[in-house]
Amino acid sequence: MKSSVTLPITQLDKEPYASILCYPRANPMEIQNRIEELQNHGVQALEFTGKASASNIPVLGKGYVGVVVVAQVNGQRVALKMRRIDADRESLEHEAELLVKANNINVGPKFLAVSKNFLLMQLIDGDLLEDWLETHKDKQLVHKVLVDILEQCWRLDEAGLDHGELSKAPKHLLVDKSQKPFIVDFETASVERKVINVTSVCQFLFMGNSRAAKMLGEVFGERNRLELIGALKNYKRVRTRENFERLLEVLVLNI
Repeated sequence: MKSSVTLPITQLDKEPYASILCYPRANPMEIQNRIEELQNHGVQALEFTGKASASNIPVLGKGYVGVVVVAQVNGQRVALKMRRIDADRESLEHEAELLVKANNINVGPKFLAVSKNFLLMQLIDGDLLEDWLETHKDKQLVHKVLVDILEQCWRLDEAGLDHGELSKAPKHLLVDKSQKPFIVDFETASVERKVINVTSVCQFLFMGNSRAAKMLGEVFGERNRLELIGALKNYKRVRTRENFERLLEVLVLNI
C-alpha cells in the first residue's frame, strides 16, 4: 500500500487519486463536478491515510456505499465520506438524516454537512474496538467502555433507530484517544425495521468467535451462556430498562 499523502482538492483530477474521488473508476466530468462540490463545502485538501485501502491507496474506510478519508476544512480535520459511483443509492442525504437522529440521542460522530456525494462528520481519532482491546486490559476501563457502548445501543433501541450492522461490528465500533467509544457508519440504518441494536452488539461482543469476544473473555472470564441467552431473550421479548440492566448484570458488567 502506498504511503500517506495530502493533496489540495485542485489536484484530485490526477491518478491514482481521481479514481478514489470517483471510486472505483474515474470519470472526467464527474471528477470536476465533485471537486466543485467539495469547494462548496469549504474543503481545501484531502488526506489519504489510514489502515484501510482503496485501489492500494490508504483511506480511513471503504464500504459498499462510500470511501472515507480525512478532509481539511478551515484548518480543521474532519471525516469525509465520498459516495461510490457504483453505490446502490443516488445520494448520501438519507444517511445524513439518520446520523442526525443518532446525534440527537448522543450517538455517532457529529454530523457537519451533506450534499449528494459527500457527508462530512466529526473525525474520530482512535482505534477500532478490537484493536483497542489488544492494548487495554484494565478491567475497570474496559467495563466503562463496554457499558457506554451498550447504553448507546439502548438509546438507539428506544429511539427506534436500528443500526443494521452491529452483529458484525468490527468496523463500526471505535474508541477515541480519551477512551470514549463511538458507533459509526449509519449507511444501512433504518427507522422502519425492528430495532435489535442491543441484542446484535451482545452477540458480537460476547457470543461469537470475534477477536473482541475472545479478548473480553480473557478480561471478564467466561459467562454463563444459558443465563446470557435467557437475559437476551427476555430483553428481546420485553424491551424495558429493567431487562436491559439485568442483561448488564449477566454480562458481568455491574462491577
